[in-house]
Amino acid sequence: MQQKSKLFLQALKYSIPHLGKCMQKEHLNHCNFADHYFNRIKLKKYHLTKCLQNKPRISELARNIPSRNFLCKNFLSSKQGNEKPLSENMDAFEKVRAKLETQPQEEYEIINAEIKHGGFVYYQEGCCLVRSKDEEADNDNYEVLFNLEELKLEQPFIDCIRVAPDEKYVAAKIRTEDSEASTCIVVKLSDQPVMEASFPNVSSFEWVKDEEDEDVLFYTFQRNLRCHDVYRATFGDNKRNERFYTEKDPSFFVFLYLTKDSRFLTMNIMSKTTSEVWLIDGLSPWDPPVLIQKRIHGVLYYVEHRDDELYILTNVGEPTEFKLPPWACGFIMDTNSDPENCPFQLCSPIRPPKYYTYKFAEGKLFEETGHEDPITKTSRVLRMEAKSKDGKLVPMTVFHKTDSEDLQKKPLLVQVYGAYGMDLKMHFRPERRVLVDDGWILAYCHVRGGGELGLQWHADGRLTKKLNGLADLEACIKTLHDQGFSQPSLTALTAFSAGGVLVGALCNSSPELLRAVTLEAPFLDVLNTMMDTTLPLTLEELEEWGNPSSDEKHKNYIKRYCPCQNIKPQHYPSIHITAYENDERVPLKGIVSYTEKLKEAVAEHAKDSGEGYQVPNIILDIQPGGNHVIEDSHKKITAQIKFLYEELGLDSTSVFNNLKKYLKF
Repeated sequence: MQQKSKLFLQALKYSIPHLGKCMQKEHLNHCNFADHYFNRIKLKKYHLTKCLQNKPRISELARNIPSRNFLCKNFLSSKQGNEKPLSENMDAFEKVRAKLETQPQEEYEIINAEIKHGGFVYYQEGCCLVRSKDEEADNDNYEVLFNLEELKLEQPFIDCIRVAPDEKYVAAKIRTEDSEASTCIVVKLSDQPVMEASFPNVSSFEWVKDEEDEDVLFYTFQRNLRCHDVYRATFGDNKRNERFYTEKDPSFFVFLYLTKDSRFLTMNIMSKTTSEVWLIDGLSPWDPPVLIQKRIHGVLYYVEHRDDELYILTNVGEPTEFKLPPWACGFIMDTNSDPENCPFQLCSPIRPPKYYTYKFAEGKLFEETGHEDPITKTSRVLRMEAKSKDGKLVPMTVFHKTDSEDLQKKPLLVQVYGAYGMDLKMHFRPERRVLVDDGWILAYCHVRGGGELGLQWHADGRLTKKLNGLADLEACIKTLHDQGFSQPSLTALTAFSAGGVLVGALCNSSPELLRAVTLEAPFLDVLNTMMDTTLPLTLEELEEWGNPSSDEKHKNYIKRYCPCQNIKPQHYPSIHITAYENDERVPLKGIVSYTEKLKEAVAEHAKDSGEGYQVPNIILDIQPGGNHVIEDSHKKITAQIKFLYEELGLDSTSVFNNLKKYLKF
C-alpha cells in the first residue's frame, strides 16, 4: 500500500467518466481512491517527478483569502463624454493608463468582491448586492439583488460571492470591518429577488448541481476561528440543511475549493504541514466523497481538474518510475510550465514582471533596464538580494520614485512577514503610493518563513529555525543601507500579525538599525500564547512555532527570540502599535504586557542616559471591534503616517494632501 499511496500522490491523470460510472454502480463509503481502483486497471510504465519542493507555491489555492482590490469605483457616464475612444489594438497597459488619466483620483475607493457568471457581473454597489450585464459593468445600469442593511449590521461589506450553476441562486458572505464573524445569505434570482436563507459563521462555500438539476450549496462552519464542519443545503420546495463532515483533529481545518472547470468540489483538510483531499462529484453531490490520499504527516498536496484529468501538486517524492494505470500518465509540474496550459496558478511576487530586466552579482545591482512603472512611469522597481549570516541570499523588492536623487537621504519603510509559508503582501495600497510620491523608498523583505521561494523557504524559517528569519531581516536592512538606500536615522520598519515576531525580535537585538516602527495586531508574546491551549489557534499553530508545553527544546528556542521575553534596558526605536479590543487571533493581553514591559525598560534606560537623551515614544492605540487587521481604516492609516513623519522629522503637509485624493475622509 505504501507504493500505491505514493503512486496516487504523484500520478496526475485519470479518467473521470470511468470514476463516475463506478460511483453510480457502487455505494462507496468514503473509500480510498487508490485502494478502490488499483486492482481494476491495466498498468503501464511512466516516469514521474516530485513537484512543489523548492518551487514557488500555489497562489492562495490552499487558503480562503478574500479579494480586496483597490480599483476605480467606476468610470461614470458623467465622465464618459470627456473620454477619448480607446482603439481596439491599443496596448493593454496603455488602455489602463488612459482610463486612469481620465478618472479623478478622488473617486478611488476600496471594493470588496466581484464575480462574473454567465452574462452578468455580480458585485457590491453602495450597501447592496447587485448584478449588471457584463458589457454594462462600468455604468449605473444594474439590478439590486439584496440590501445589506436588512441584516442590521454596522458598515457591512461583501467578502465573497458565488453563483449557482444555472443562476437560480446567488450566495454572498457578508462581514463587518470590526469583526471576523460572517453571514452567508442565499438570494433567489427572479423578477423580484428574495433572500431564501442565511447561515451564520460561514467560511468557504461553493455551489454544485445534482442529477435532478437541483442546486446544492456546500459550506463550512467556523466556530472560535476553527473550521471543522461541512454542511450541504438545498432551497425552494425541497429545502434541507445537513451536516456532511466533521473534522476531529483540532490541529486541522477544512476549506472547500471548486475546480476551475466546476467539475469537482474538493474538500481540503489541512494543517500547517499536512493535507488530505476528498473529491465530491459535481454531477452527483449526494454520493459519498472519494478520498484521494489519506493524510501523511509532512505531505501536502492540492488537486485540480481539467479535460477529464486530475492534476495533483505535491511536495514529496523523488524522481522515480512507477507502473501506472492506462488512464494515468505523468504531468511534470515545474516553474517553467506554460501557464496557459497549467491548471495551477504558480506565481512568485519577488519575480520581476517580464518588462523588467535586471542583473545581479554578490547581491549588488549592476545593470538595470526597463525600470519604469508601465502605467504611471513615475516609480522604479528593483529586485535585490542580501546575504544572510549563513550565506543564504534573501530577495528584496524595492520601490522608489524615478527622479529621486541622493537616496541615502531619503526615508525608508521596510516591510516584512516571514511566517506560515505565506507571501509578503505587495498589493497596491493608497498610503504606500503617496509615500513613494513623497520621496520614500519602500523595501519588501522576503525572508525565510514566508512562501516566496517554496516550501523549503518556509521550513527554513519555522520551529527551531525561526531565528533564520531574524538574521535575514537584519541582513536586508544592512544591505539596503550599504547600497545607499537611506540610513538608520531615516529607516522605519512595519509589519502586522505574525510579522510582529521578527520586528519585535529585531528591536531587541539590533535597535540601532531603526528610527521608528509601526505594528498592527502584532504577535509579540509567543511563549505564553503557545503555552495556552485554551486559545482558539494554539493547537493549529504548533507546527509553526513549536510546543513549549511539552517540548523543552521548543520552549528554550522560543525564549531566544520571543519579543516579550527579551526586552531589556537599552535604546529602542519609537514604536506605534495598533491593536484591536476583541481580536481573537492575537489576544490583546499579550500586546498590553509587551507594551508595559517595553515602557519600563525604556524608562530605566533613560535614567542612566543623562540630559539631552531623546526618549523613544511607545504608543499603544487600542481600536474597538473584534477584527484582526482592518486594512482600510482611514483613522489607522493617518495615525501611522503621522507617527512616521513626526519620528523621522519630516514635513507631512504634502503627504496628507495627496492621501485625500485616494481616501474619502
